[in-house]
Amino acid sequence: MAVGAKLHLSSAARRPTLPQLLAVALLCSASYLAGVWHHGGGFTAAPSAAAAGGSPSPVSIATTSSVACVSPTPAAPLDFAAHHAADEAEAKVAPARRAYGACPAKYSEYTPCEDVERSLRFPRDRLVYRERHCPAEGERLRCLVPAPKGYRNPFPWPASRDVAWFANVPHKELTVEKAVQNWIHVEGDKFRFPGGGTMFPHGAGAYIDDIGNLIPLHDGSIRTALDTGCGVASWGAYLLSRNILAMSFAPRDSHEAQVQFALERGVPAMIGVLASNRLTYPARAFDMAHCSRCLIPWQLYDGLYLIEVDRILRPGGYWILSGPPINWKKHSKGWQRTREDLNAEQQAIESVAKSLCWKKIKEVGDIAIWQKPTNHIHCKALRKVAKSPPFCSNKNPDAAWYEKMEACITPLPEVSDIKEVAGGELKRWPQRLTAVPPRIASGSFEGVTAEMFNEDTKLWKKRVGHYKSVVSQFGQKGRYRNLLDMNARFGGFAAALAGDPMWVMNMVPTIGNSTTLGVIYERGLIGNYQDWCEGMSTYPRTYDLIHADSVFSLYKDRCEMDTILLEMDRILRPEGTVIIRDDVDLLVKIKSVADGMRWNSQIVDHEDGPLVREKLLLVVKTYWTLGDEKQ
Repeated sequence: MAVGAKLHLSSAARRPTLPQLLAVALLCSASYLAGVWHHGGGFTAAPSAAAAGGSPSPVSIATTSSVACVSPTPAAPLDFAAHHAADEAEAKVAPARRAYGACPAKYSEYTPCEDVERSLRFPRDRLVYRERHCPAEGERLRCLVPAPKGYRNPFPWPASRDVAWFANVPHKELTVEKAVQNWIHVEGDKFRFPGGGTMFPHGAGAYIDDIGNLIPLHDGSIRTALDTGCGVASWGAYLLSRNILAMSFAPRDSHEAQVQFALERGVPAMIGVLASNRLTYPARAFDMAHCSRCLIPWQLYDGLYLIEVDRILRPGGYWILSGPPINWKKHSKGWQRTREDLNAEQQAIESVAKSLCWKKIKEVGDIAIWQKPTNHIHCKALRKVAKSPPFCSNKNPDAAWYEKMEACITPLPEVSDIKEVAGGELKRWPQRLTAVPPRIASGSFEGVTAEMFNEDTKLWKKRVGHYKSVVSQFGQKGRYRNLLDMNARFGGFAAALAGDPMWVMNMVPTIGNSTTLGVIYERGLIGNYQDWCEGMSTYPRTYDLIHADSVFSLYKDRCEMDTILLEMDRILRPEGTVIIRDDVDLLVKIKSVADGMRWNSQIVDHEDGPLVREKLLLVVKTYWTLGDEKQ
């Protein structure tokens, strides 16, 4: 794509002399360098509207082309700054060439694959109706999901852990239902999150300290955690200060918007439920799993749900249970259940855990902890006596996209010694982030060597450095908190940002090499499987920045481009940023659609210069809400 004027040679000069060629080269170089010097070569920080006393100053971006000789011309301004963290004038949206209208107000919190109305078509048994059920082609929305009136940019981290704007998630249900448990309070135009929970009345911090007295939370051996039935994710929120990264999930149910609250706080979370499908994570992903009165019937269905937790726990990983039936002798009256019923439930859970070859580490007060074995040598020997549950056969342990759970144990990789850790031992955090993951070091990841992994890590450090040079807001503390990588591969993008106060949800497309998600978890990062022809299991306006590397090349023959772009718009916050990396011809087509979505966008060069066909499309989503004129 040419941005400047092309240099044309005369038709008579079909056989140019050497001096003529040198002269042309010098003229092209001088023209290009002059343009780069004139435009500054990238983004510059824009003062905020509040500081300037009016509209924010635009930030310019100099674009170049892949053709041989380009003379840059002034480009449209692109502003990555946030301007609606407090009361400010609403942005005016310029006319677009192909306009997508706003969806009706009722879709302000639309989650396409967990739509409440659609879910009622499916069985209530085992909560199947709360699993993913995506709309058919004719049911998909072709409009922009609006933000609620009065929407403001969330508070920056770490303040966001404890406070959020009421206008952003206007629901009071939890403040009434969970008032005694200290989940969430309303104070004027804000929500307050005291850090309480059903089983931690003294706060999540004190509760985590109690757990830390039983298992090693402080030595880096535990990095990835799973919180099942997370509420507003206070457990995950308070683990972050201990360098433990939790994936929290809960269904979209009567506890309205609990996952949305979690993400508004700047804490990783997704909509999810244990029902009939496997959880969308690879085998051996988490160092620790947790249930605090999550109301999951662990003892039912032949222990199916605990068997699924076993699949996703790393060898030697921990499962923590608090709430019914633990400490039932003390709490039976408060839980309004008989002592006999609670005792029977605990004995059933103990039996399932034993059948999985787990060892009970501790039961102290309201907390019980079990540990998964580091290998299956003993467990396989026991199967000769106790046949149930059997080991799974011929089932991919990492397959988890619409895969049904089965009442069988996922076998760990073979070992030659009882002291050996199945699948390989992990380094402690933070060395784990850059060490070659065991799945690659062992040679089990076909076609990828340790050298290739290390080169990929270096490449993404370079690329993220380039992103920071062209998007100045990357360097602004608190500007970005929740990041989404739509095609994460080995997690190099997230690893390059690990030292910044932000986290990345690493999505691995199901149509690519989805086995890389296991590598991401071995690095101490978190993520999920995803088909981008479908909606993501999250609420609208939950990410500050979306990174899409070759996503549109991957899906160009699978679904419409605007299907993916509209989903990106749904989950991106007003004034959020998108970085799309792809072939220049495809980026031109993407930009033509994006310009009709109330996005401001600009194509800029690859980090290796203008002669590389792969380029970047940088996007800022404009601020608009329900009630604005252009709907």
